[in-house]
Amino acid sequence: MAALVETMFSVREKPWHGLGAIVMEAPTSAEALRLAGLDWNVVQEPIYTDFNEPIEGYKANVRDSDRKVLGVVSDRYKVVQNTDAFSFTDELLGKGVRYETAGSLQEGKKVWLLARLPREYIIAGERISPYLVFSNTHDGSGSVKVAITPVRVVCNNTLNLALNTAKRSFSMIHTGNIQDKIQEAKDTLFMAEEYMDCLGIEFEQLRRQKMTDEQVKEYIELLLPMEKEPTPIQQKNIIRLRKDMEKRYYDAPDLQKVGNNAYRFINAVSDFATHSNPLRRTANYNENLFARTVDGNPLIDKAYQLVKAA
Repeated sequence: MAALVETMFSVREKPWHGLGAIVMEAPTSAEALRLAGLDWNVVQEPIYTDFNEPIEGYKANVRDSDRKVLGVVSDRYKVVQNTDAFSFTDELLGKGVRYETAGSLQEGKKVWLLARLPREYIIAGERISPYLVFSNTHDGSGSVKVAITPVRVVCNNTLNLALNTAKRSFSMIHTGNIQDKIQEAKDTLFMAEEYMDCLGIEFEQLRRQKMTDEQVKEYIELLLPMEKEPTPIQQKNIIRLRKDMEKRYYDAPDLQKVGNNAYRFINAVSDFATHSNPLRRTANYNENLFARTVDGNPLIDKAYQLVKAA
């Protein structure tokens, strides 16, 4: 398991983002947090200089289970505990949503739950399963965030396009009112359904948008640009990556009957972004790949912008 993944679990099989251990059934959020090793709290404590002088205006977020300092924040920062951040999602269980994985990144600085929505969509003749990613940070870098990540079932490619017509993600401030939690859960499902409906319309339009071989070549070169004065190694690496992306467009078995169109191109780019071998695999490669399922993948969004501008 990669270095920055501290603890996590997943349901039944290795999840599509390439991280995790197997458990037999999807639990409640409380059980998910326990299985994922997230059943700890954050306490705020004063911080001092080397001369034991208090530093005014700042506190340390400390994990109570092992005294790990997760971040230094201003004294206006309000902690959102793991149980609080994810407890509203239990309302979704009654709607058929099931947790699939949860975990801790960067030694507890970032935590997440991932749930699979009960409805599978048939979009442009393809099976698309939507997931919801719930993330929270304890280092002061963010709040609770919910993001929709559609996954193309046949190849486990993520298709989280940044649409102008529907939101894919939003942040939430936790409140202690259970009715507010229930309403947030309902709003989350509404957002997911609206996004998937708009995604379906967009995919149908992309399928109707034909692409020539010249356009495919041009777009790949724009997505994977060459340096102005590349070294022989740089030139060789970019050529290899371009050929890899091109192969995913022309040779992928699951795209053979799709036709030469923008939808096929977006899927080829998604396949490349999700599954290709990088030039250099860093220790936190899988974590960065997973983070892009929440924040969006710049390469997929750029490809989408290119075809939309054609």
